[in-house]
Amino acid sequence: MRVLLIGANGYLGRFVADRLLADPAVQLTALGRGDDADVRFDLASGSPGALTRFLDAVHPGVVINCAGATRGGARELTRHNTVAVATVCEALRRSGCGARLVQIGCGAEYGPSQPGSSTAEDAVPRPGGPYGVSKLAATELVLGSGLDAVVLRVFSPAGPGTPAGSPLGRLAEALRRAMQSNDGELKLGGLGVQRDFIDVRDVARAVHAASLSAAQGVINIGSGRAVRLRDAAAVLARVAGYSGSLHELDGPPGPSMRPAIGHPRPDPDHVAPVSYPYPDGCGSWQQADVRTARDRLGWRPRINLEESLADIWMEAACRI
Repeated sequence: MRVLLIGANGYLGRFVADRLLADPAVQLTALGRGDDADVRFDLASGSPGALTRFLDAVHPGVVINCAGATRGGARELTRHNTVAVATVCEALRRSGCGARLVQIGCGAEYGPSQPGSSTAEDAVPRPGGPYGVSKLAATELVLGSGLDAVVLRVFSPAGPGTPAGSPLGRLAEALRRAMQSNDGELKLGGLGVQRDFIDVRDVARAVHAASLSAAQGVINIGSGRAVRLRDAAAVLARVAGYSGSLHELDGPPGPSMRPAIGHPRPDPDHVAPVSYPYPDGCGSWQQADVRTARDRLGWRPRINLEESLADIWMEAACRI
């Protein structure tokens, strides 16, 4: 099976590439903006015609799109998350390759949900920020394209390679700095939210399964269990062997005090504060209903959050 992977050098894309390369039946071609891609192409600025010519030359059976942006203003997010997907869909429609499309969506497309509930694929999406809006627009483009396509809505990925700027990455960095400077108290804030964390390697297995399946539409990829961020912080401290205390700053702050994910004392290298609420625009709670992934992909999560957090900490500890 010839697979074209777009965004192979991104956080999710690297693990998807590793998973595909482990399958002897897969011939993998990586397309991206970096020098180490097999083919250099910028989806946000490249034309559908140029991509069509490449698809006709390579003739993949599956196209997996892991590319996109998680940060930036509305214009940048739209360019990388929506316009880029429009380019992929149009190129596939023009091409004679007939490839199946596996698009990586995100749980932020749903927006806030009722605490205690599980969000299924038939929930009405109400994204709470420009990132979720840009990803939802991409999903709608894929679903309306007429292509053989599936969108995997990935909830909160975690594990090795977690970006340092993400909430879990910043927790690990705050903990590293506290341990390095022998601080006996780590001040944390904005940890009341609950999210459905899913290990990035489990996400890669889901992408692999989706590429082999005939499933179409939207499929949630998550653990099926919401975890409070403060509980994740406690687990991270335990696996790190941090003997100090975790002091949580109270609730959403006023304009004069924003919560810090770990800044034990003022210094030029302190971890920058994070905004409240959780930056994905999904409010205080998010939990995936993952029965569709089980039924249509034969997929279940395998890696628990403690293992994911241990891997995050291992990378942070290497910087001590």
